Amino acid sequence: MITSMTGYGRGMARAGHSEILVEIRSVNNRYLDVVPRLPKSISGYETDVKELIGKHISRGRVNIWVSVNGSEDKYSSLSLDKELASTFVRLARELKQELGLAGEIGIDQILGLPDVITFTNTETLDEELWEKTREALESALTDFTEMRKREGSNLKIDLAERIKEIDDALEAMEVKSKENPQLELDRLRTRIQKLIGPEMVDEGRMESELAIIADRMDVTEECVRFKSHNKVFLEALESDKAEGRKLNFLLQEMNREANTIGSKCSDSVIAHLVVEIKEQVEKLREQIQNIE
Repeated sequence: MITSMTGYGRGMARAGHSEILVEIRSVNNRYLDVVPRLPKSISGYETDVKELIGKHISRGRVNIWVSVNGSEDKYSSLSLDKELASTFVRLARELKQELGLAGEIGIDQILGLPDVITFTNTETLDEELWEKTREALESALTDFTEMRKREGSNLKIDLAERIKEIDDALEAMEVKSKENPQLELDRLRTRIQKLIGPEMVDEGRMESELAIIADRMDVTEECVRFKSHNKVFLEALESDKAEGRKLNFLLQEMNREANTIGSKCSDSVIAHLVVEIKEQVEKLREQIQNIE
């Protein structure tokens, strides 16, 4: 099944008095790039988050936000080093007396001194909180996956319609190309006879050369290969695997065949069909940039 690389999912869970909210958003990317933003209480589970995401997604830049609301602030605190503050005050008074300085020592000066007030991280990894976060994450992933599948289904319909239009153009091209060589050869034969005169023409040699030219003008082989690429493309759309890279490769081959056909044929109708096909291939290329 074709899956879009862009999507959004949301999941929630409760852990005691805490409410956990998980949001997942993804955009196009050549490889898988998971960017989790976790609260400090579960920051040590970042690897677990990435592993869980990797089981569901193979390509794309995936941003994950986890927030915990309503929980007590039990993970960090401020501490006052009273002994250090007393030492600062004592030294300041001694310096004031020794140098005969004026002024009083204020509380703001003491609190502004380094290491008097410190931030003590008392954080411990909360396993219960992580388990509930995992539940919310899995719920968000379910929502996220469903959205990506819906977008993928819409993309699949559009891609299949464009392949059908290319097939129709190839059919018209093959019909026209069968008429074209004979008209071109008759035109060349007439020009040669006018240039050197009918009596000087070596009919055997001319027919041989014209046969070579006709073979070079034949685009049947390119059309057959192009249709084969189209068939494989449609099969990939039905695959259960992530086929974005494969589809991109097939489009490169399609574009190569279109260029070859365009270089072989001088007929204006075929030239217009080639332009139409290349436009469709380019639109297909733009669309599959969003496919996992």
